[in-house]
Amino acid sequence: MHLCYLKRFLFFFLPFIFCISSVFAELPESIDFWSNYPNDVLSDAIVERMTDEELLSQILMFGWAGAEPSDLLNAWVTDRGLGSVKVFGWNTDDIQQVAKSVRLLQQEAQERRFKIPLFVATDQEGGLIRHVKGETSYTPGNLAIGASGYPIDAYYSGYYINKEIKALGINMNFAPTVDLYSNLKSTVIGSRSFGSNPYNAAIMGVAFAKGSMDAGVIPTAKHFPGHGDTSLDSHGRLPQIDIDWYTMKNRELVPFKSIIEAEIPAIMSGHLSFPKIESDGTPASLSYKFLTEILRGELGYKGLIITDDMMMNGATIFAGSVHKAFTMAIEAGNDIIISSTTASLGDPLWTRNLELMRTNEDFKARVMDAARRVINAKLVYFKSENAAPLFPDEGKIYESIPDKEGQKFFLEQACRSISVLKGSEFLPYKPEENEKVLIAGPFLALYNEGKKRYPNASTFHYSYELNSDDSNYDEWNATRFEWVCRSYDTIIINVYNEHTANIARRLRYAGKKVIVLSILSPVFVMNDMDFADIILCGYSYSDFSFAALFGALNGEFTPKGLVPLEEAR
Repeated sequence: MHLCYLKRFLFFFLPFIFCISSVFAELPESIDFWSNYPNDVLSDAIVERMTDEELLSQILMFGWAGAEPSDLLNAWVTDRGLGSVKVFGWNTDDIQQVAKSVRLLQQEAQERRFKIPLFVATDQEGGLIRHVKGETSYTPGNLAIGASGYPIDAYYSGYYINKEIKALGINMNFAPTVDLYSNLKSTVIGSRSFGSNPYNAAIMGVAFAKGSMDAGVIPTAKHFPGHGDTSLDSHGRLPQIDIDWYTMKNRELVPFKSIIEAEIPAIMSGHLSFPKIESDGTPASLSYKFLTEILRGELGYKGLIITDDMMMNGATIFAGSVHKAFTMAIEAGNDIIISSTTASLGDPLWTRNLELMRTNEDFKARVMDAARRVINAKLVYFKSENAAPLFPDEGKIYESIPDKEGQKFFLEQACRSISVLKGSEFLPYKPEENEKVLIAGPFLALYNEGKKRYPNASTFHYSYELNSDDSNYDEWNATRFEWVCRSYDTIIINVYNEHTANIARRLRYAGKKVIVLSILSPVFVMNDMDFADIILCGYSYSDFSFAALFGALNGEFTPKGLVPLEEAR
């Protein structure tokens, strides 16, 4: 913690600390999380009585690999009082097992002396990012919400997505993504964004978060201060975004300002470098300037600040080591520090930071401040009437997943999102009596929904794993596709990345009627597709999106969505 920050803290809050010290003295030794006292009094009292180990543990969040939590993760909960856990996509195909794991971890947490429940988090953004799999709904996603343009679609997407994961005992969701789709070369954000307009993204982000809270799950807006203007992924390296403060304030920060005004309870900091604002290139997630001076000070944010995964190279490479990255993240102002893997009990990220707490009063004060904020947020949430079940009943989760009303909504929402990029005059498409139709792509839902409308159509499968690193494989797919297309009059082809767009471009001089069904980002069909007769955009490869695409093509409704990228207008 910076010395000036500590002085300001003591000047304003020292009288208050003396005032409440008598209250602490009157509280019995047996107090725990569920004791009946005001939240601020109880959180302060618990923090004052916690050991250094308990304080540091409370601000950590670990994930686990495999279907069940490891013995190591269980030890962190039972022996050290770990504050939070994260459910990642590699252990979620069996949602009954997910619910059971959550129940057992929460039971372990309740055996600790303060009985502080765990925050259990995941990434269930909708669309492309869906970490809890199994029978949960695969939804049209944020770019589809931006295309429909209705805030109510954002609200109910947040509501139904989170209603499902709430049944599993998951109480925190790292969504909505309010990053702007300002760099069309972005592959890490892409269809996860609501679009390129900051004001529309602000409206949709707030509506999604409100739906999440009404469903009973804490939303977390991400990735502060904005991940959209880079083509780099912070998992692999630290992205540098070359914008100045004026641009950031009037573009990237617009959605976050609305999130703060709406009192959304959590924001995730991104591993992103803005050298024109933080001159030494410190990533925002490790930057006191970004998190304490700007987010807390200038923007007035009072909720939780949570790091993105600290195992990403974007954080660790800059800091020089994992334990140093954790130290910087805490000092910068983060309240919860995430690691996708469970640290060993003797890991330096634990031993070095615990030692720092014992030798550096400013650092310990910062850890206490973070722990206090975490515990207070838990008190507000878990003592509400709408919290996720602490001990979910894995035998009953199929009563809630998939949500039946949600299934109906997501299909309707997908239909509202379908955008005609080209060829509205050719809709609806109805084949002539002897017209030979080929449907090409890698998805079963593509074939199923296409054959429902065009039962005489044939199908051509190319692998979803098309990869420019294997040019021979890509060329083999493209050449085979060209050869097969010779026997057909109309080609309906699915495009979702540059490789599939290149396959579609093989039809430029084929003399065929070409219908392009774009999913995920529409960037790949926005240029050099003048040969196509019809281009429809659907934004995800969910069953709902394919049903909507073919429904629009067949004339079952009039598509009215607008591609939510300014460059497409």
